Amino acid sequence: MSAPVFSTLGCRLNAYETEAMKELAGSVGLDNAVVVNTCAVTAEAVRKARQEIRRLRRENPGARLIVTGCAAQTEPETFSTMDEVDAVIGNTEKMQPETWRGMAADFIGQTETVQVDDIMSVTETAGHLIDGFGTRSRAYVQVQNGCDHRCTFCIIPYGRGNSRSVPAGVVVEQIKRLVGKGFNEVVLTGVDLTSWGADLPAEPKLGDLVMRILKLVPDLPRLRISSIDSIEVDENLMQAIATERRLMPHLHLSLQHGDDLILKRMKRRHLRDDAIRFAEEARRLRPDMTFGADIIAGFPTESAAAFENSLKLVEECHLTWLHVFPYSPRPGTPAARMPQVNGKDIKARAARLRTAGEARVAAHLEEQQGRAHRVLMENPRMGRTEQFTEVVFGADRAEGAIVDVTVTGVKGHQLTAA
Repeated sequence: MSAPVFSTLGCRLNAYETEAMKELAGSVGLDNAVVVNTCAVTAEAVRKARQEIRRLRRENPGARLIVTGCAAQTEPETFSTMDEVDAVIGNTEKMQPETWRGMAADFIGQTETVQVDDIMSVTETAGHLIDGFGTRSRAYVQVQNGCDHRCTFCIIPYGRGNSRSVPAGVVVEQIKRLVGKGFNEVVLTGVDLTSWGADLPAEPKLGDLVMRILKLVPDLPRLRISSIDSIEVDENLMQAIATERRLMPHLHLSLQHGDDLILKRMKRRHLRDDAIRFAEEARRLRPDMTFGADIIAGFPTESAAAFENSLKLVEECHLTWLHVFPYSPRPGTPAARMPQVNGKDIKARAARLRTAGEARVAAHLEEQQGRAHRVLMENPRMGRTEQFTEVVFGADRAEGAIVDVTVTGVKGHQLTAA
């Protein structure tokens, strides 16, 4: 019998949950199985999931194939009708030990082929205690799941459910445990991270959680937060940006667009000036701050002038690491019923945004020449600065260590150091 094969598509939270599923599957002795953790963020993501399922079936003809994740949650029938698939489980079910106990048995005839319940009825997010993943240097801690907002292009709330938070005490204890195991950096993750705490007693904010972690885990060298909605950033988080050197100066912003009319049609909660003001204030408080951002090209009704506003936002917000998404309609979302932009225009606009992003990366790398950085080593020859920039080395360094270096040059999208 062979160990199960896991394939992860989509976001960092999915990757985190795959690690939790590995532990759950291992604890019940699941073997000779393939598990595909899908993404539903775009129609293309669902197409890639189906493609991955067919590939894995060809490579593992005798294994039981289990599909889970956001696409399985939002459209289980898409996967349950595929000849290659033996079972479909939802996003809540995939985190439950009893689900995997059923999968470890001969589930044909004993376990339902489709186990996908109403995720909108879920009120808690378990703090999955895993030992981190990806490298020995950095651990990811899920502190929030789901989303209460209904952006017109987004299917994710129907895959993840409403927003729910892991209590601060549980988060702090997990981070203490990870630091005790030698991790030098912890990343807080969630679907809508800045909504953390709204469902907890006293309704604390993300900034409260960040300050509490830094106070109660003094041995944690580096704390990083993943994608945030800048309009929801609270005063304590801004204070942490200004005063806490252990909070890394890198923020990934969920901006989506740079034109006010398009932002309103997206049902976003901010306007372009809000994004610019936030970026300016964050850089004033922390001059070494760098930004990543999600931007959609070709949203329905986007005119050439509206697109230019997105393009200008790259410079106006000093964005460095761009995630560009060519718009594709998701059935069941309001945006799918709006007047669509020509596909060739979408592709061309996405390319222009990526070109602008490449220029910003090049400028950022050039600015680092000769500068001193503290680099967290992800492997013996590569690590990342506090701004999340990759640095490559000519000689081995200790994996997981934080080393002080001076940048000597640029190689592609990476910095170099001796």
